[in-house]
Amino acid sequence: MINNGLTSFKGRRVLLLQGPIGSFFSRLSCDLKHAGVEAVFKINFNGGDFAFYPRNSVQYRGQPEDWPAFFKKFVLEHQIDLIFLFGDCRPAHKIVHPIAEELAIEVGVFEEGYIRPNYITLERYGVNGYSQLPKLPEFYKLHAAGRLPKADPVGNTYWHMVRQTMLYYLAAFVIKPFFWTYEHHRPLNLLEAWPWVKGVWRKQFYRIKERGIQERLTGDLFKKYFFVPLQVHNDSQILSHSQFDTVGEFIEKTINSFAKHAPSDTYLVIKHHPMDRGYYDYTRLIKNLVGEGELKSRVFYIHDQHLPSLLNAAFGVVVVNSTVGLSAVQRHLPVFVEGDSIYKISEITYIGEIDDFWGIAHAFEPNKEIVAGFLKYLIQTTQLNGSFYRGDVNYVNERLPNQVK
Repeated sequence: MINNGLTSFKGRRVLLLQGPIGSFFSRLSCDLKHAGVEAVFKINFNGGDFAFYPRNSVQYRGQPEDWPAFFKKFVLEHQIDLIFLFGDCRPAHKIVHPIAEELAIEVGVFEEGYIRPNYITLERYGVNGYSQLPKLPEFYKLHAAGRLPKADPVGNTYWHMVRQTMLYYLAAFVIKPFFWTYEHHRPLNLLEAWPWVKGVWRKQFYRIKERGIQERLTGDLFKKYFFVPLQVHNDSQILSHSQFDTVGEFIEKTINSFAKHAPSDTYLVIKHHPMDRGYYDYTRLIKNLVGEGELKSRVFYIHDQHLPSLLNAAFGVVVVNSTVGLSAVQRHLPVFVEGDSIYKISEITYIGEIDDFWGIAHAFEPNKEIVAGFLKYLIQTTQLNGSFYRGDVNYVNERLPNQVK
């Protein structure tokens, strides 16, 4: 979407909808103006949006059902020709694509990086299941030559994200009466602090309970297990881009298929998502599914082990749609994808049924040339080297020269 830095948007009339939590859209607005954008408009939907973008913004306080008409009228009256937003499955963003297409308005969607941790995503039209990246393996052979672009490390962004998240949720709670009709894609109140507290306790509990498991997985069980990283329970990859309504349904299908069709000398390792630790615990579900028989000794449910080490020792990987799957592909592991993923491409991942995957995985290896071409094209066309949450580092690479320091 960007070829010559922010000057690619010179002379455009830009609308910013909801951005990532924090000050990123505020900084982006300043950069766009410095790069010669004709006008930048911002619509806020709750107190958290307002706290990080209070000036020169419009506050939408109408009913959710009135939002499409308001949005269409706004973009027409202000002659908007480019819209930026973060996450195209959010309630306020779901109606953007059809209206933008009708009015011939370009849309750029930001998302967390397809490749972690040093990238963020900016893709024309949509991301993940709505991405318009080609799905033909032959296409990526044309891009395989040459080295992958080198990314500068962005450093630790976790506590920057935590601080801005806390401020966002606090502002959303305090200013809630002003935005009383707003419906967030996640619970937006101070009770959200409780799962984070619970998550800290669970992290320590499982660190003790699961002591020695990683050593066994990377030792005695090296290349004998299938690895299954879970998604966050309310991730759009589950709710919008898969056949499942819940993570539990994915777990149930995977375990049942493994029990019936996987070789008897293989194991299944299910890893909880670290950001979901305080919300859900699938111990009881998994225990009921495996029962008390032979399967019980072949299925592991783990939490905070070192992910790269687990991938290096895995025999194969099963995902809904996770960046972990892409990391597995880069390690040339056989990967089965249940959801609608950008890398669900023949010769990159196994295309077929999960019941067959367990037995065929030993004979399947991603095509290295196609994987190389896919990664190179992906980085060059959708990835920006940087972070949403750190304002003290350049949040994008040399393709966006007008950074905020």
